[in-house]
Amino acid sequence: MNTDIERDRGFLTEADRAYLLGETEMSHEGSKRNAEARIRNRTRHAIIDFDLLTQLLAKKDRRQVFDRAGSDDELLGGLTAMLAFAYLGLREQGVDFEEVLVPAVRSAEGAYAADQLEAKVAVDVDFDVETSVEATHEGIAARLAAGDPVTPRELFSLALERGHDVTAYERVVLATTDETDETFLERLAEYHGGRLERPTESRAVIAFGGPDGS
Repeated sequence: MNTDIERDRGFLTEADRAYLLGETEMSHEGSKRNAEARIRNRTRHAIIDFDLLTQLLAKKDRRQVFDRAGSDDELLGGLTAMLAFAYLGLREQGVDFEEVLVPAVRSAEGAYAADQLEAKVAVDVDFDVETSVEATHEGIAARLAAGDPVTPRELFSLALERGHDVTAYERVVLATTDETDETFLERLAEYHGGRLERPTESRAVIAFGGPDGS
């Protein structure tokens, strides 16, 4: 999660970012509703604007947006979050993500083949998702309270629940693997205002307070 409020403006302003990160106090309920409506409206129109970007943005400009995609963790994280936002929003409304993913991939592959290969291609897209319930937010919170390890993704999921303050714990223990993204761990710790520690290769700790636990 990128918590840098002062980045160059996207479709969200610095004030929008500060509100979403809980760093803005609204004195009136009406101000809160106005902020939320403004963010919803900008988000919707930003999504619609991608039609213009796809159709009309010059190739050289598109390439410069993605020129460091292989090494830019911030950009890759944003792209991942963008797709997750779309997937979740559609799923909540009972719309199959495949309905937008398949035509998007087919259109992009066709455009790429025409430009790079000067050819037409037949595109077959397979998209399959299998899910199983592994942990509830209540279960994750109970393990934290007991001092038991949780995964970084479980902590991130719990952090999305605004009513749960993980800083109430002295420390949070995270179970990690060789594939755990260290940058993601650092961002989790930064987001919660904690200090990332690495006692072992399979454990990370987000500690709150000073080095002495105060």
